[in-house]
Amino acid sequence: MPIRTGEGAHVLIDTYGRVATDLRVSLTDRCNLRCTYCMPEEGLQWLAKPDLLTDDEIVRLVRIAVTRLGIQEVRFTGGEPLLRPGLVGIVERCAALEPRPRMSLTTNGIGLKRTAKALKEAGLDRVNVSLDTLRPDVFKTLTRRDRHRDVLEGLEAARDAGLTPVKVNTVLMPGLNDDEAPDLLAWAVENDYELRFIEQMPLDAQHGWKRDGMITAGDILASLRTRFTLTEEGTEKRGSAPAERWVVDGGPHRVGVIASVTRPFCSACDRTRLTADGQVRTCLFATEETDLRAALRAAPEGAADGADGSGDADGSDGSDEEIARIWRLAMWGKKAGSGLDDPSFLQPDRPMSAIGG
Repeated sequence: MPIRTGEGAHVLIDTYGRVATDLRVSLTDRCNLRCTYCMPEEGLQWLAKPDLLTDDEIVRLVRIAVTRLGIQEVRFTGGEPLLRPGLVGIVERCAALEPRPRMSLTTNGIGLKRTAKALKEAGLDRVNVSLDTLRPDVFKTLTRRDRHRDVLEGLEAARDAGLTPVKVNTVLMPGLNDDEAPDLLAWAVENDYELRFIEQMPLDAQHGWKRDGMITAGDILASLRTRFTLTEEGTEKRGSAPAERWVVDGGPHRVGVIASVTRPFCSACDRTRLTADGQVRTCLFATEETDLRAALRAAPEGAADGADGSGDADGSDGSDEEIARIWRLAMWGKKAGSGLDDPSFLQPDRPMSAIGG
């Protein structure tokens, strides 16, 4: 069963020996864009507010993960996490944890111009910003919103605030932006952003993804090599990171490719995921979840530790240790891989916006 490290703290280990040290926390399933590869134009049925974790519950779960389960990195995601009213406060409280986790945010960049400085002051280390095109008309087609300038300004604000390295996540879609890879990389190098191309994954709410219609890592690299010299960084530097990275024209800039479909990296996965309604997912493509929200809210009065970290409630239902035990058990059952390379693969019911990237 799970092993112990440090001062008796358990780690999140699975039966294949992988240890999760990276926690992805979805703060909301809502989004202010309607990207064609993610959701329909009319949006989705959002989670009801009572189903969402409160700010205190999020901080408590992050604290448990960091202090009892060996989590070292926390990534706040969505939906669009900048839509969460208490975001800055959540970041500030998590930054006060001991040991302090490294913290980042995945965002579409809208609103980042307004919040970047406050997030940095609260303790956020860096951001990942989604941007699929340099052309405003294509952006409007892909996202169904006319907010291209807002994203560019958000990127600049993040860089100026010191939320670096600023990483830009790009999905290429056939017939829309599949010709932009070299231009995007040139722009990223000029602006000192780290560009990462991501293969389109079967996580759209419409279930319209088709393997034979996607732009692959091979396609992306071939396109980039028409203009740039790429030198592979190597697996020893990659570690458990999802992106394979290449040095651009001898350095110092890098470009990454996350090939979840054609080059899965499940054997090195170090992630555990928490949805906005308190469900643990062992994998982005998991079809099963483990409910932590019920355990949080089942605690009798006075049994659970306070959200500020005071108190000790080991041994009681809803205690920190009970929640940690449930979390360890969920991760112990993590499957060997996502199953994307299996012809019988079934897309999860939750779309990406409801899981958290």
